[in-house]
Amino acid sequence: MSAGTGESGEGGTSTAVRNTIAAGTGCGCLLSPLALLGTLVVIIIIGGFGVLLAPLIALILLFSGGGGDGSAGADDADEVIAVFNGDGGGELDTSTVPEDLVEPIEQAGDLCGAVGPVVIASQIERESGFNRELVGENGEEGISQLPPAVFEKYGEDDDGNDESSAFDAEDSIMAQGRHLCDLAGQAQRMIDANEATGSVLDLALAGYHVGMDAVRAAKGVPQTNEAQGYVLAVRAQFAKYAGVAAPPPGATPGVTPGVTPGTDPDPTASPSAPAASGASGA
Repeated sequence: MSAGTGESGEGGTSTAVRNTIAAGTGCGCLLSPLALLGTLVVIIIIGGFGVLLAPLIALILLFSGGGGDGSAGADDADEVIAVFNGDGGGELDTSTVPEDLVEPIEQAGDLCGAVGPVVIASQIERESGFNRELVGENGEEGISQLPPAVFEKYGEDDDGNDESSAFDAEDSIMAQGRHLCDLAGQAQRMIDANEATGSVLDLALAGYHVGMDAVRAAKGVPQTNEAQGYVLAVRAQFAKYAGVAAPPPGATPGVTPGVTPGTDPDPTASPSAPAASGASGA
């Protein structure tokens, strides 16, 4: 859930960008449109350019092979940009996630109107890369990387094995959905009370990562690389899981080649915030 602040100086930023590009070209990952997307997202996060570079994301996805059949055009690019900037609604492309996780992702994405299955899948990739056994550096657990205290609040025995565990993917994903819907409800109340600006989804995603206390204090998504970068990184996967930008042939469902999920793109970033921050204000 948590990552470093990413508040490095200009020198560190330039070095991180160069290293990212070099890594991509050195291993041939730039042949993959989704790897290119991951590289660009890193540059967006570190450079602080935000959604102004959304059109470039669309072009990379579509004209480097991400459109699936190589016949992408302006209409396709417009669709990718619209999905990137949208609410993450719509149906999940079930071919993009592991088969046994389709049902829990769809169920978690049907818990509230503010959070759809595309959002759930995109967030899982950012958090764990669909690694069900992952333990985060601050103790976050499982495929959805919830801190133990947060999972204890929202976790249930959703897979019916008489045990509620963050390492049971279905339990973890459903807890993720409940938590995110709770955060969305808090975000909506803040917006209605003129206590915050921005979209409900962006505020909820930021709250998941840096805590709702930070969102309240900033009266919106905090203007930090940690918060802004997290929201952008999740949004950057919307097109993939909505089936607008198809993964390259042979790609493993739920995995973007060349992108390491749950890691801070800036190697000079400071240590992570406390894991319990994700539960703030919940």
